[in-house]
Amino acid sequence: MGFSSSLSCSAMGALIVGCLLLQASNSNAQLRPDFYFRTCPPIFNIIGDTIVNELRTDPRIAASLLRLHFHDCFVRGCDASILLDNSTSFRTEKDAAPNKNSVRGFDVIDRMKAAIERACPRTVSCADIITIASQISVLLSGGPWWPVPLGRRDSVEAFFALANTALPSPFSTLTQLKTAFSDVGLNRSSDLVALSGGHTFGKAQCQFVTPRLYNFNGTNRPDPSLNPTYLVELRRLCPQNGNGTVLVNFDSVTPTTFDRQYYTNLLNGKGLIQSDQVLFSTPGADTIPLVNQYSSNTFVFFGAFVDAMIRMGNLKPLTGTQGEIRQNCRVVNPRIRVVENDDGVVSSI
Repeated sequence: MGFSSSLSCSAMGALIVGCLLLQASNSNAQLRPDFYFRTCPPIFNIIGDTIVNELRTDPRIAASLLRLHFHDCFVRGCDASILLDNSTSFRTEKDAAPNKNSVRGFDVIDRMKAAIERACPRTVSCADIITIASQISVLLSGGPWWPVPLGRRDSVEAFFALANTALPSPFSTLTQLKTAFSDVGLNRSSDLVALSGGHTFGKAQCQFVTPRLYNFNGTNRPDPSLNPTYLVELRRLCPQNGNGTVLVNFDSVTPTTFDRQYYTNLLNGKGLIQSDQVLFSTPGADTIPLVNQYSSNTFVFFGAFVDAMIRMGNLKPLTGTQGEIRQNCRVVNPRIRVVENDDGVVSSI
């Protein structure tokens, strides 16, 4: 089985490569969509096949891979630092509050990397694997295709402290969201509203929802922007003092489809988390017209999402001789030191 029931992986791969060649001239000088055209032609098929296989048992994985890319890019750029495990040199970003017991898909990336290493050893970065995986995940879920600029290299360190502060909180106000996005270089309202549309599929844990349901901003009352019927539904799914790890669909209408329903939900007061609903419910916000626009026009939403994804993917990439191409996405490559003993014999360790 390929990327879809009607299109084989090989056919999709040919389509992607063809589009890459057409779009290459539109990418920036450092990154380009056809970067692996000659050095690793099967990369798209390998990543696509892995996601298709995973979706058979885990319908949530597509949204999880998109979120993994987002959480990587917001911390020192798209450099796969989020994939690194703990070492003697740094603490993993996986332990940071926004990621711990929340961000997932690491084992899926491992399988992609292992297959790519067999086909194209020491060629494809983990950062590019995450980026391609997020794009194919959106495509497989009914969303748009876009030419992914490639050629990133991998970080040789993780940034635990920054991960704790740079990533937007589900409890953020609109002002806080805008600051978080602007701080990384995504300073357009369309970046914020379009990328938030990634919550059109996937799930969130009740612990990120319950404050809105019972004690919004310390008022002992629910968030007044919540649709009353939706409030009753959410309280049933997330009872007060209940299990905070229970999962709830971001979009209860089309929970596994990448579409514009997310924005329609916001219009109806059915945004799951506070940082979603504030895009529409903050009085006088410049994000309101965008929510209205995206809710009524799939083409406009998809176009804005693609533009914002490319902008996010271009945040501070490591290129050229910067960083490295990790052989294992979880650890930096072994460092080789050349030493000379007392007899003048040179060796590597």
